[in-house]
Amino acid sequence: MRSLITRARIHIPCLASLVILAAMANCRSSAETNKEKATHAGKISPPQVYVVNYPLKYFAARMAGDAAEVVFPPPPDEDPAFWKPDVATIAAFQQADLILRNGASYARWADYATLPASKVVDTSSGFRDRYIAMEDAVQHAHGPNGEHAPAGTAFTTWLDPTLAARQVEAIRVCLVTLLPEKTAELNRNCENLISDLHALDARLQRIVKGHHERPLLTSAPVYQYFARRYQLNLKSMHWDPDEPPSDSQWSELDGLLEVHPAKWMIWEAPPQGETEEGLHRRGVSCIVFYPCGNSPPDGDYLQTMKDNIERLQAAFAAP
Repeated sequence: MRSLITRARIHIPCLASLVILAAMANCRSSAETNKEKATHAGKISPPQVYVVNYPLKYFAARMAGDAAEVVFPPPPDEDPAFWKPDVATIAAFQQADLILRNGASYARWADYATLPASKVVDTSSGFRDRYIAMEDAVQHAHGPNGEHAPAGTAFTTWLDPTLAARQVEAIRVCLVTLLPEKTAELNRNCENLISDLHALDARLQRIVKGHHERPLLTSAPVYQYFARRYQLNLKSMHWDPDEPPSDSQWSELDGLLEVHPAKWMIWEAPPQGETEEGLHRRGVSCIVFYPCGNSPPDGDYLQTMKDNIERLQAAFAAP
């Protein structure tokens, strides 16, 4: 039986193969730089891998273990998608041996910072043809930095486990080049990680089977890849869990419910009690499905996704 890694490679199109070759070239350059630094310092230190979101940290750290230092700088109270690093943090990125980006317009600050191209790898560029364009750019809040308008491309690619698996494979290529002596371990860890992602996907497929037309709401437009993968009938609002909806937002919801009679609303984080009560009066229950862009308060990426799925079952178990 072919390994999961082998099967993943078979499904990557020619363009993705070219992207992986380019990533290998970037990683090889970073590996050579790391060796030069180690030789100059008179000791060998693990390479530093800087990442722009938590899923990339989890993927890289789970594969590399102690063989690499994986650094994810954004503070826990900010959305990494819109976080802007200070000068010192950008300098730290510049000194890293490898910089992992999510791609799909995520962490736009990196488009304008001077980062060494030889160290930067866009982990989703291999499926650029699968990006989802944002139809609307509506202002909504993201943490203490205020309001931001999502524009261009939906970026929570990792909420589709099959796309996450392809990001994992792109990371594996770089880590093998940085740590050739760890190739067998990296490949084994990658295969186990991809197996876990496929298990999440299979469980979600079972949960939604036969319920693809069930109307659902989401508090924010961040579930596009998730909705496409599982053919969900979602309509997105632009509500902040930390703020009560305005009268106009409630009116907008009332109008939407007339044509999209959803009984469940999916949230990025628990909404305020007042908001939940208002939804309950309208026959709408809340489900929290953490997108996991930042570090979860408890557990890790895999456990968070399992917990998300456990809560999501309620929306499909009910008649």
